[in-house]
Amino acid sequence: MKSPSITPVILCGGSGTRLWPLSRKSFPKQFVPLIDNKSLLQLTLERVALLSQKVICVASDEHRFFVAEAMQSAHVQGAVLLEPVARNTAAAMAIAALLAEPEELLLFCPSDHHIPYAATFAQVIQSGVKAALAGAIVTFGISPTFPSTAYGYIRQGDARTDGSFSVEGFTEKPAQEKARALLLSGKALWNAGIFLCTAQTLLAALDKHAPDILKSCQTAIANKAIDASFVRPEPEAFASCRSESIDYAVMEHFANVVMIPFVGAWSDVGSWGAVAEMSQPDAGGNRIQGQGIALHSANTFIHAPARTVVALGTKDLLIIDTPDALLVAANSHAEQVKEVVTRLDADGIPQSAHHRKVARPWGSYDSVDVGERHQVKRITVKPGAKLSLQMHHYRAEHWIVVSGTALVTKGEETLTLTENQSTYIPLGVKHRLENPGTTNLELVEVQSGSYLGEDDIVRFEDAYGRAALAK
Repeated sequence: MKSPSITPVILCGGSGTRLWPLSRKSFPKQFVPLIDNKSLLQLTLERVALLSQKVICVASDEHRFFVAEAMQSAHVQGAVLLEPVARNTAAAMAIAALLAEPEELLLFCPSDHHIPYAATFAQVIQSGVKAALAGAIVTFGISPTFPSTAYGYIRQGDARTDGSFSVEGFTEKPAQEKARALLLSGKALWNAGIFLCTAQTLLAALDKHAPDILKSCQTAIANKAIDASFVRPEPEAFASCRSESIDYAVMEHFANVVMIPFVGAWSDVGSWGAVAEMSQPDAGGNRIQGQGIALHSANTFIHAPARTVVALGTKDLLIIDTPDALLVAANSHAEQVKEVVTRLDADGIPQSAHHRKVARPWGSYDSVDVGERHQVKRITVKPGAKLSLQMHHYRAEHWIVVSGTALVTKGEETLTLTENQSTYIPLGVKHRLENPGTTNLELVEVQSGSYLGEDDIVRFEDAYGRAALAK
C-alpha cells in the first residue's frame, strides 16, 4: 500500500540575532552557507524532498528571493507564503493550512535545524502518519544529551498502539535544576518544533483554542494576492493577528497531541557553541573554520572565512570574523550574543541588522569603501540576470568591468563592455545592467553625489516585481 503523501511546510522566519555577526536581521542564519557551502534552509529542503518535492515555505517579503533560490538549488517546487509582518508560528502555520486541502498531511519544520541523516529523519516522520490521519497532532521529541535551559521539553506519557506516545505536558525553557530533573526522569525530550497533522486538524484546533488568530488568517488568505509562486496574504488583516507561538496557542491545550521520539543527530544551531561543535577539534580542543590559526590555545573556536585570524594563548573563546564586524566572546556567553545585537541596535550601529555584502535576486554587492560623497561597491551579477531599469536623483555612477560581459543600457544607448572596459552613468539618466554571459559578471561601481542611500532609486522596469511594489 502506498504511503499517503506529505506536504512539508518550512517556516523561514528568524531575527538573525543568535549567530551575529554572521547572521543578521537582513540575512538570518537559515540563509547563511554554514555547512558544505549550503545554507540550513537548502539542507532542510533537500531533507524533506525525500518525503515530497512539493513544499510550502512561509517567509518574510524581505527574504523571498533567498527562499526561491534555496528551493531552486534543492530541486523542489511549491508556493512561498510571504508574511507582511512577523506574527510567530501560530499564524504562519495557520496560513499554510488554509492554503492546503483539508485532508492534506502537513509536516511543519523549522528552516534552521541541522539533521545530518535525512533518511532516518524521513523514516521517523513516516512513523507518525497513522496517528496524524486519525486526527492527532504529532510532535517529534529529540532525545536530550544534556540539561539544556535553552530548549523546551515534551514530557512523555504512555505508549499508544499506533507507535506514538501520549504527551503529559510541555515545559518551556526550564531553569538549570528543573532541566536536570527532567533529564534524570528519562521521560522528557527536547521540543524540536516539528509537527505532523492534517490541515483540517490544525484548523479545528486553532478554531477551538485560538479563534482570533484563525479569523485574522482566514481574512488574510481570502484576500490574498498571487505573484507567480509568491502568495501574499492581505497585509492589514494579517497585521491585526495576535503574535503567539503554536506551542502556547494550541499545543499546550489541544487534547490529541502525541509524540514520537527522534533518536538521530539533531541541532537547532542556536548558538556559536553549537556551530563550533560541528567542526572536529584538534588536540587542544580548538575548532577552526576557514583561515583561523590557534597557537598555545585551548577550547577556542575561530570562524574566519575571509582573512587570517590568529588566536595566541587563548582559552575558552569564540572568535567570529566578518568583513565589517568581529565578535570575541567567552564560550560560556554563547547564548547571550543576541544581547549584543540589542545594544548595537539601540546605538544605531547598522551592523546590528545589515552586512557590508548584500544579497539581491540578481546577485550581490559589497560596499568596500564609503565616504561623505562617494561609495565604492564590488558588484556580482549572476548569469542571465539583470538589474532594474532605474535612475538616481542624487548620484552618478562609474562602472568598471573586472570579469565577464556587461550589457549596459544608458539612456537611449546600449553597449557591451568586457574586462577592463568602463562607462559613466550621469545623474538622472535611465540605466540598466545585465549579464548576458554564462559566468558571473564582476564589476566595480564608484558612486559620487550628495546622497548615496539605497532609497535613491526610481525603478521603471524590474524582472523581480520591485517596480510594481514601489508604486
